Amino acid sequence: MAERRRSGGRKGHAARRGSAVIEQMPWRLPINRDKPVEPLSEEGVAALHEGAMRILEEIGIEILNPEALEIFREAGAIIEGDNVRLGRDFVMEMVAKAPSQWTMTPRNPERELVIGGEYILFGNVSSPPNFWSLETGRKVPGTRAQCAELIKLSQYFNCIHFVGGYPVEPQDIHASVRHLDVLFDKLTLCDKVVHTYSLGRERVEDGMEMVRIAGGLSREEFEEKPRLYTNINSTSPLKHDHPMLDGWMRMARANQGLVVTPFTLAGAMAPVTMAGAVAQSLAEALIAVALAQYIRPGAACAIGTFTSNVDMKSGAPAFGTPEYMRATQMTGQMARFYGLPLRSSGVCAANVPDGQAMWETSNSLWAAVQSGTNMVYHAAGWLEGGLIASPEKFLMDCEMLQQMQRYMEPEVWATGPDEIALDAIAEVGGQGHFFGLQHTQDRYTTAFYQPFLSDWRNFEGWEQAGGIWTAERAHHLYKRIIEDFEAPELAPDRREALEAFVARRKEEGGAPTDY
Repeated sequence: MAERRRSGGRKGHAARRGSAVIEQMPWRLPINRDKPVEPLSEEGVAALHEGAMRILEEIGIEILNPEALEIFREAGAIIEGDNVRLGRDFVMEMVAKAPSQWTMTPRNPERELVIGGEYILFGNVSSPPNFWSLETGRKVPGTRAQCAELIKLSQYFNCIHFVGGYPVEPQDIHASVRHLDVLFDKLTLCDKVVHTYSLGRERVEDGMEMVRIAGGLSREEFEEKPRLYTNINSTSPLKHDHPMLDGWMRMARANQGLVVTPFTLAGAMAPVTMAGAVAQSLAEALIAVALAQYIRPGAACAIGTFTSNVDMKSGAPAFGTPEYMRATQMTGQMARFYGLPLRSSGVCAANVPDGQAMWETSNSLWAAVQSGTNMVYHAAGWLEGGLIASPEKFLMDCEMLQQMQRYMEPEVWATGPDEIALDAIAEVGGQGHFFGLQHTQDRYTTAFYQPFLSDWRNFEGWEQAGGIWTAERAHHLYKRIIEDFEAPELAPDRREALEAFVARRKEEGGAPTDY
């Protein structure tokens, strides 16, 4: 724990409680050594696999991208109109080509990520159209300034490993050029792995080019290994649309990171049973993996789970529920069966950063840990089922993520002689206490997790200090972090090249908005 005071917000600055910077864990890639929760028996795994294969063989998936349709035709699929049916032997042959573990290297190679194995990595909230904070007091459409603040928080916190889509949709920027401005902000305010949306050719090609420029890479160097990633969603039930598959195929050819996440809400876009929803989700994911592997064998792929239930009275999605947790665990078990990394999410349906928000998010985050998830999307800042991003919720979630990281560190459960501490126990015996013991004094600063939002005082002390609620404390810290933030270094020539590229692409009209 000697590294505890390092911060990712700016180079080498110390974390000072009560000032503009805070206590936080060092940058590292957490390793989850817990045995995953596996609710399925061997027969259950076989049944879900059989269900997914029969969906692909007998029912098929609608492929709405003509190029992808022709690739599947070339591969020997049975095609009727837009419907594609694949034999299980072909699907499993393609899936076997995908690596079980792969890396992504951003412009700062010290932030390289390992996707797969025992690694569990956390990303920020992505794509809500609205913003809520104690300052606004209500839900408002997102702006570029708010988006940039969330990017700064994503850079600042070491427990955030990758930066997803727009942390909030900046609706003050036209949709045709929004991706250019937000990716420019990401690449200049942050040095972590970033994401590009697969919404047609322009956004993907622009995203890859901007990452290449920011990294100072030749095209050959860029394609040597994944340096950014995309996530596509199937249009459940049983469809993949044109623009997302277009981006998927372009990223596969360029050897970049690929994540496919069916959005299967049981009872709405999937069967009401968890087994049926998971089987459908697997079928929708595996056909995309097969496509990527046919195009480029060995392409870096992961499958995602977003399976949950809905409120059957309103149709609204529910997150952090027992059903969500079990579906995540089941999908994790199946991902290991297929030898693929898993993506899940830290999500909730609450509208403000309150108790409901935290227990639902905690349930979904612990489901990620229990399932053996490798990439956790939306791990900080998500509200209202993905319709709101909140900086206060972001900090509250980072408190949980740091506790999870501490929970995973080997020293917490080490059992060597120093940890058994027989000499210390003998010294105290049945008298006194351990507070003043040298064994304690030598370790007290690093022995336990030190929260930055919790206030461990009795009620009277808390009340006398002003009685600040957790969300209020988070708001004050968020403001201090933004005020003190310093962007990571980017060579001036690379910044100028990015500015020139963005200006040129804006003159050319950016990307179409008629998908």
